[in-house]
Amino acid sequence: MDASRRLLGVGVGPGDPELVTVKAVRRMRAADVVLVPVMALDEPGRAEATVREHVEEHTIERVVFALNDREGRSERRVRAWDEAARAVVRHFEQGARTVAFATIGDPNVYSTFSYLAQTVQESAPGTEVETIAGITAMQDLASRSGSVLVEGSEPLTLLPATNGMDRLRTALDTDATVVAYKFGRFTPQVVAALRDSGRLDNAVYGSRLGLGDEEFAPVSTLDGDALPYLSTLIAPAHRSERGGKL
Repeated sequence: MDASRRLLGVGVGPGDPELVTVKAVRRMRAADVVLVPVMALDEPGRAEATVREHVEEHTIERVVFALNDREGRSERRVRAWDEAARAVVRHFEQGARTVAFATIGDPNVYSTFSYLAQTVQESAPGTEVETIAGITAMQDLASRSGSVLVEGSEPLTLLPATNGMDRLRTALDTDATVVAYKFGRFTPQVVAALRDSGRLDNAVYGSRLGLGDEEFAPVSTLDGDALPYLSTLIAPAHRSERGGKL
């Protein structure tokens, strides 16, 4: 495989088409094809909606990923990685020099891109892999809600709620600001953990950020119903005075 052939992972932000970097737009427009992950070929995906605001339609191609599969390294998920990699290699064989893959958020933070890149490199050794950073959901939620993620010497802990409540509770018992992704179906358990740690009053959540039906509000306003899968939680560290963490 010619080393000048490049697979480009592009972060397109959490959902708002305006939260895409100038570099990301420039590189996607220069690519021969822009692949977008979807759950089915006949339904648009979240990344695709953002990409269509910036890239000509004829360069966009859907690839099916098991985006809603919550069973770990399932057969369905692995098959999707393999099929998407074959699509990338096919474009290279047809003369493409750069194939871009658009991913919500950042391609190096809980993204499907890392699995695709590994599979392509195994199938087509010598392929160059490059990533373009994207704005993450936690950054967007912090901005929209007026939450400061970290101050002074505070650490930041980011984890997926799908790993279980024990890990979340352990993080909440530290002096770090805690951000949890994918907590939607665990909403009652998350609210209980926040209450027990004394962090409920300052915690905020966001769902469908950047979309028409987005919502963000204090976690204390939730009534216990489950939220969408891609929901984000910010539980700020305890702060007592201005500059107290310096």
